[in-house]
Amino acid sequence: MKVDRLVSIIMILLDKKRVGAQELADMFEVSPRTIYRDIDAIAMAGVPIRSTSGVGGGFEIMPHYKIDKKVFSADDLSAILMGLSNLSNMMRGNELVNALAKVKSFIPADQANDIAVKANQIYIDLSPWMGNRNIQLYLEIIKTALQESRMLLFDYAGRHGTKTTRGVEPYQLVLKGNHWYCQGYCHIRNDFRLFKLSRMSNLQMKTDTFTPRNYPKPQLDFADMAAAMQTKIKIRVHRSVMDRVLDYCTYEHFSPDGNEHYMVSFPFIENEYYYHILISFGNKCECLEPPHVRAELKRKIHEIAALYED
Repeated sequence: MKVDRLVSIIMILLDKKRVGAQELADMFEVSPRTIYRDIDAIAMAGVPIRSTSGVGGGFEIMPHYKIDKKVFSADDLSAILMGLSNLSNMMRGNELVNALAKVKSFIPADQANDIAVKANQIYIDLSPWMGNRNIQLYLEIIKTALQESRMLLFDYAGRHGTKTTRGVEPYQLVLKGNHWYCQGYCHIRNDFRLFKLSRMSNLQMKTDTFTPRNYPKPQLDFADMAAAMQTKIKIRVHRSVMDRVLDYCTYEHFSPDGNEHYMVSFPFIENEYYYHILISFGNKCECLEPPHVRAELKRKIHEIAALYED
C-alpha cells in the first residue's frame, strides 16, 4: 500500500540520520525509481527532505525538523486508517499493527473522534461464513514466504479435479472478488501461474530460497472479454431468489410479472459455469428463451435427476 509506505519512509528518516535509495528500495521490495517518486510525494506534503550524492549519500530529513501533525488532513488520516484497518482484518501481522499505531500518532487530539467515525464508515470482512478454514493460515504462510523468498510446496486441484504437487516461487498475493490467489513461478510448468488458495492443500513453506525473477502482472480484468461473449437470455424468477440474481445483473434488468415473479434479461455465456448458476436457483428460476439454452438446461436437470433414480 503506497500510503503505508510513505508513512513508514517518514518514520525511518526521522529515526535514522541518512538512508540510501537502494536501501529503502530493498526494505520495501520496490525499485529505486519508486522510492524517488515517494520522496517527491513526501517533499510535496511539506516534509523537508534533502538528498546527498556519492559514497555515504542518501536521503535525510533536515536537522531539528519535527514533523507537523498537519501534514495529513483529517480525510487523509481517515482514508489511511480505513485501509490499514481493513487490511489487518484480512492479513494478520505485526507490521500492520505497527503501521496503524504510527498513523494514529499523527491524529490531533481535537480531531480524534471525527477521524475515528470516518475510518469506521467502511468495514471489510472477507472471511467466509462457512467453508474452507485453511485460507487464513495459508495467507500467513504465503506472506512469510514472499518476505523471505522461500519456496512453497503444495497439492493443487485442477478445474476437473486432477491433483498435482507443485513447487512454486511465490511473487504476489492477489485478492480478486472474494477469492485469494497466489501468483508464482511453477517449477513443473516452467512458467508463471495464478493459483487459487481454496484449491491448495498440504501447503508447506520450504527452507529453500530463490533468487527473485522479474514477473509479469497477472491478467485479472476480463470485463471487456466477458462483455463481448455475453448474450441476454430471458428467465422468470421467483422473488425469493431476487437477491441472488442481483449478484449477476442490475435491477434495471428486472420487470414485474405478477405479484410473486420477475422477468429478467439475464447476461449469459454458454459455458458450464453459467449453466450451473441457473441450475443453482432451483425451481425458483425458469429459462424461457432462447430455446436451445432451455433445452440444454432440461438435459442437465435430467442428468442430475438420474443420479437419484433407483
